[in-house]
Amino acid sequence: MVYCIGHSILSPLGIGSQANYDAVQAGRSGLKIYSDRFADVEPFCASLFDTPQEFVPLCIRSVEEAMENVQSDNVQCTKDNGQWIKDTVFVLSTTKGDHLELLRPAQAIAAHFGNPNPPIVVSNACTSGVCAQITAMRLLEAGLYKHAVVVGCDLQTRFIVSGFQSFKALSPEPCTPFQPDRKGLNLGEAAATIIYSSQPSAVRVQPYWTLEAGSIHNDANHISAPSRTGEGAYRCLMDVLEGCTPEQIRLIGVHGTATQYNDAMEQVAIERAGLQDVPKSMLKPYFGHTMGAAGVLETILCAMQIKESGVKSQESRLIKMLSGFGGVNAAIRLKTEC
Repeated sequence: MVYCIGHSILSPLGIGSQANYDAVQAGRSGLKIYSDRFADVEPFCASLFDTPQEFVPLCIRSVEEAMENVQSDNVQCTKDNGQWIKDTVFVLSTTKGDHLELLRPAQAIAAHFGNPNPPIVVSNACTSGVCAQITAMRLLEAGLYKHAVVVGCDLQTRFIVSGFQSFKALSPEPCTPFQPDRKGLNLGEAAATIIYSSQPSAVRVQPYWTLEAGSIHNDANHISAPSRTGEGAYRCLMDVLEGCTPEQIRLIGVHGTATQYNDAMEQVAIERAGLQDVPKSMLKPYFGHTMGAAGVLETILCAMQIKESGVKSQESRLIKMLSGFGGVNAAIRLKTEC
C-alpha cells in the first residue's frame, strides 16, 4: 500500500491545498489576459503569479507546506528528522525546470532538506506529474525507500508562451474543455507536492488516499498530435481499471486542455473504456495548464473533491489521466476514505 500522508498547492488562486480547493468551489479562476508580461509576445490568457517567482524557492516552499500538513504521531516530516530524510526519495516533475535546467534544481531542493539520496527528475511532457507519482509508487513498492516527496512545478517564460503561440494552440480567452466551440488551452503556473509513504505507521486515522495503480503508454502517433483512436490513453485506462469495474469509479480527472484534438482523443478513450457515464473533473479553466505541476495539483484537488463530498466511512475510487506531446499517456487510480 502506498499512502498519501500530506500535500500542498501553491498557485495564483491561493497558498495551500484547502485555499485552492475553496477557490475552485467558489468558481474563482486565475485566468486573465496578459499583454506585457513578456517582450515581443502577443497578448495571451493565462494564470500567472502576480510577481515572477523563482523555481527552486517555490518548490521548497511547496514541500515545506506539505510537510507541515502531515498529521502523524509516528512521522515528523522535517529536514531535522535525519532518519525520515534518509528513508526518503525526492521526485521532481517538470517540463522546463529552472530555465531548462532539470537536474540542478532537483539537487538543490533535495540538498535544502539534507536529503542524501539522488533525486529523480521526471520530465515526460504533460504527463510528468502522473508519471512522477507512478515512479514514486514503484520505488516504495520495491522497498527502495519508505517515503517519497513528489513535487511538480513549472513557471511560464517567453520561450514557452511563444512556442505554444507558434502551434496556434492558445485560446485568446478562458478555455472551455470539451465544448464544441473550444479555442485552445491557457497556460498556468503552480507548484504542488504530495508526500507518499509505504509505512502504515505513518498514516493518520483517515489518510488522504492510497495510490492503487498506475500505467504509462505511448501511442507512437505523432510528435504533437494524439492518436485519433485514443489508443495510448485507452490502454492506460484499461490497466488502472484492472481489479475494479467502471461502476466503482466515482470521478475521472481528465486532462481537458480544450484543444481540438486532445479533448476529442480523451473522449474516445473514455468511451472505449466504458467510463462515459462517470463524472469528470476539468480544472484547466481555473489554473490553466500548469504543465509539470498539473498531474500533482489536479490529483490533489480531485481527491479532495471525492473526500469532502463522500459519505462517511465510504471508500471511493477515482482516476486521474493525462496526455502529452510525443504520444505519451498516463493514468493512476486512487482510493479515498471519507
